[in-house]
Parts: sequence; structure tokens; C-alpha cells
Amino acid sequence: MSTNLPRAARLPINRCNLPADILGSLTFQRHPVPLHLDGVAELHRALFQQFAVQSDPGERARIFMAHMDAAFSLLHPEEAGYTPRHGRAKAHYLKVLRGWAFDADGREGAVLKGWVESRFGLLPRHHGGPIRDFSGVLYRHYLEQRSGGLYNTNSLEAQFDLLYAYAQYELARRWPRETHLTLYRGVNRLGGYEELGEALAGWHTVLLNSLNSFTQERERAC
Repeated sequence: MSTNLPRAARLPINRCNLPADILGSLTFQRHPVPLHLDGVAELHRALFQQFAVQSDPGERARIFMAHMDAAFSLLHPEEAGYTPRHGRAKAHYLKVLRGWAFDADGREGAVLKGWVESRFGLLPRHHGGPIRDFSGVLYRHYLEQRSGGLYNTNSLEAQFDLLYAYAQYELARRWPRETHLTLYRGVNRLGGYEELGEALAGWHTVLLNSLNSFTQERERAC
């Protein structure tokens, strides 16, 4: 059985501390290590110093959101150069997350998948349909939605960088001795997934999309 990420599903470079072929491998799934995006911890060092002395996760969340507002002028977009004629003041990380949750194949979903492609080197496998031809209509549609969703926004991908770093920090802080968490994803038809190699003893190794949603609640996934 193949345990490596196919070349067609990854880029040769990315912006984190592990290459895409390792990130998409079974070896990484079984033996994960912390992932760090280039420059994020250094740029926001003061924020993580605040986290270190704060034991309440709710207070850390409040500090994080206040920092996001200040770092990216989310409450005062005019300070970042927004005018009614130029820029999209409402295009921020929370709105994009809500849009992706509502429609993973919409513009917000394309923006997030584009961020994953840029930072981790993982190419989308699905956006409005299976993407297998990177000169085809579906991939071009994804690129159009991605560029349209980023156009005239305020460092939107940098906002995702910090959100990701914060989420990774919280996972390590709340479960310091855990290497894995059990998550669930509802599946209507396994045949809709790309399988890597043959199934062994009822287990299937599948190639998921570059960005996926999971839940800790099995009932919700069902």
C-alpha cells in the first residue's frame, strides 16, 4: 500500500517546517510533530508571551481576538487604508470561516483552500467537483474564486496564519500529553473518495481534500 502523498496532490515548496509529501503521508498521521508557519511566532511574539502567563482558555481567546482586531485594524478598517470605494472591510477571518462552514465549494472555501495550498503545499482535490486536471474548468473556477475572494482584502491570509498558530497553541496547551485526538466525519459513500492502495482488514487509506471539517461528536458526524 502506498503511504505517500501523490505528486499531483502537492507542491514542491511550502511555508511551514515540513514538506508537503511528509505532511500528506501515513507516517506523519501516525507520528505527528508540531507544525509552524514561517515567521508567525516571531512576528506575534508578544501575543504568545501573554498566552504563556494566562491559565484561562476563555481569557486567552479574548486576548487573541483583541490582538487580531488591533493587528489587522478589523474594527477600524480605515486605518488599514480602507475607503468605501477601495477594499472589502467585511472580508476578515471570521466571515471567511462562516462562509466555508456554509458552503465549502463557495468563494470563502476557495480562499481557505488557497491558503492551505500556499502555506502547506497541499493542492485541492475537490472544489465544486473532483479536481484532477489542473488545466481544466474546475481548477480554473477555483482559482477565480480564490483570487476574487482575496482581492482588496486586508492581509486575509496573514489573518489565517495567526488563527492557525493560535489553534495549534491551544491544542498543545489543553492536551499536552496527547499526540492524537479522535475526530469524526460523516461519509455517505466511500466510493466518492480517492483510495491509496488496497484496503487491508477493513481499513481504507483515503486521500482527503486539502481542507476538511471534522467533529469530536460522532452523532453530529452521522
